[in-house]
Amino acid sequence: MNAGKSTALLQANHGYIEKGMNTLLFTSEKDTRFGESEIVARIGLKADAKTFNEGTNIMNQVSKLHADSNIDCVLIDEAQFLTKDQVFQLGQIVDQLNIRVMAYGIRTDFQGELFTGSMYLLAWSDRLKELRAVCHCGKKATMIVRVNEDGSVIREGDQIDIGGNEKYLSLCRKHFSQGLTKKS
Repeated sequence: MNAGKSTALLQANHGYIEKGMNTLLFTSEKDTRFGESEIVARIGLKADAKTFNEGTNIMNQVSKLHADSNIDCVLIDEAQFLTKDQVFQLGQIVDQLNIRVMAYGIRTDFQGELFTGSMYLLAWSDRLKELRAVCHCGKKATMIVRVNEDGSVIREGDQIDIGGNEKYLSLCRKHFSQGLTKKS
């Protein structure tokens, strides 16, 4: 959260397009905050995207579209929502179709647990690049907490509850453990 993942994805997409290359963007159908089939960054950048859910075979979709028009890069937003099989499919896209894949997402949920997609991306990716967010204390934020309307930390609930800054805060590990969401 708050590390600029969608902005970085859209910048990468722009770089490919600017060089005359073809990209294919995917985002999770779970995130409907800004509408469907669109990746939107908080700073106003946006682009159309295909959506995926747990049943989407990304390899098949990319293979079919690649046969019709050469795809140079596949960019995935909300990659934490990928399944184990879909992460494996991303590897197949790289290894069999020779298409670069760039996946953007968060590592852990509000309880400090890995998302399935994140777990397998961490295990199987050729390269990892961490985008940094900052805790209110100025340290690197590595954790996310869910808060209610009055700003109190919520420690239990469903792993997935879509929201933005009104619902989630990025904290360092120390403040995550303490549940401290503001500078004292």
